Amino acid sequence: MPAHALKNPVAVVGMSCTRFGELWDKDVDDLLVEATLGAVGSVPGLELGDVDAFWLGTMTSGVSGLTLTRPMNIADRPVTRVENMCATGSEAFRNACYAVSSGAYDTVMAVGGEKLKDFGFSGLEMPSVPGDGTAANLSAPAMYSMIVPSYARRYGISEEQVKEAMTHIAWRNHANGALNPRAQFRKGVPKQVIARAPAIAGRLSVFDSSGVADGAAAAVIVRAEDARKYTDRPLYVHALALSAGAATGRNDDRYDYSDLPEVVNSSRVAYEQAGITDPATQISLAEVHDCFTPTELVLMEELGFSARGHAWEDVLAGRYDLGGALPVNPDGGLKSFGHPVGASGLRMLFEMWLQFRGEAGERQVADPGFGLVQNQGGSPGALVSAVSIVSDRAP
Repeated sequence: MPAHALKNPVAVVGMSCTRFGELWDKDVDDLLVEATLGAVGSVPGLELGDVDAFWLGTMTSGVSGLTLTRPMNIADRPVTRVENMCATGSEAFRNACYAVSSGAYDTVMAVGGEKLKDFGFSGLEMPSVPGDGTAANLSAPAMYSMIVPSYARRYGISEEQVKEAMTHIAWRNHANGALNPRAQFRKGVPKQVIARAPAIAGRLSVFDSSGVADGAAAAVIVRAEDARKYTDRPLYVHALALSAGAATGRNDDRYDYSDLPEVVNSSRVAYEQAGITDPATQISLAEVHDCFTPTELVLMEELGFSARGHAWEDVLAGRYDLGGALPVNPDGGLKSFGHPVGASGLRMLFEMWLQFRGEAGERQVADPGFGLVQNQGGSPGALVSAVSIVSDRAP
């Protein structure tokens, strides 16, 4: 799999993110307008008409570029709507970056948004894909719950030890979200409450699961060489990687549900692009796809932050807490924000935007070097993983 960095580097010069939550008073048009105009307004002197092209990420809240042009009253501009399951927001960003790097456009935007709370679903609304009727009919919590016994068996520890680490992840992400005015859930939850919550699938409780939310986020992207014309604190893109698996895991009785090879592959490519040889020490902070707490646990190993079989110990030791050696999900993650599909990848990037500008408040990480965003879609055995690496230092 080739690992070419962008021949012509790009940078983010403006960003915006709405509040996430049960936004009954807003529809998807309102959210997209708020995020788009907010990002444009964050760049002094930039007007909407200066944006050459747009990439819109949404899974179920609209079809075609008209989903953005209609509420924004944009005419005669290329708008590309993309979807890659729960990695949709990162997919919009990746394609927008490629467009600028290629020289096709000077100034573009990646916009992601989703309106989920008005559809009457208790979980994510998924498009219906035709099949032959043999596919397993499992909920997302059920599919991800399989990580727990697999991880315990693989490394010779008890499920209770895995559950203790999961509880710490939920506790920490809720604590981080309590510091974030844009989060859906802004209240810390005691560990004993999390640990005693009734199971909904396997060893997973509601506190191990991300919420369902509405939200939107947007970024303005230009050539890196032009970035300081727009802002004195741009966010430079060092790596963009995507891996889509063969989706054969659930049909293979040898598959181990604690193994996410698409994450390994996408992170390896991203590290090669950014020149990172030791992610455990060279990455300063990370936003990862904590759709469920065991997901975040195994991601620490798949991304190379923890040694195999030791992520649960690192989690409990506070390595990934605010103030730890490598803060993970300092904004509260999906656990505190919920997961409006098209927006999540860009919401993660927005935390990097704040952190590298020194604007994260009580969540601020001191002097970050590289930041990593990992956004995934699907489930163990049938996964898509996107990894981006950014910093405030030009490539």
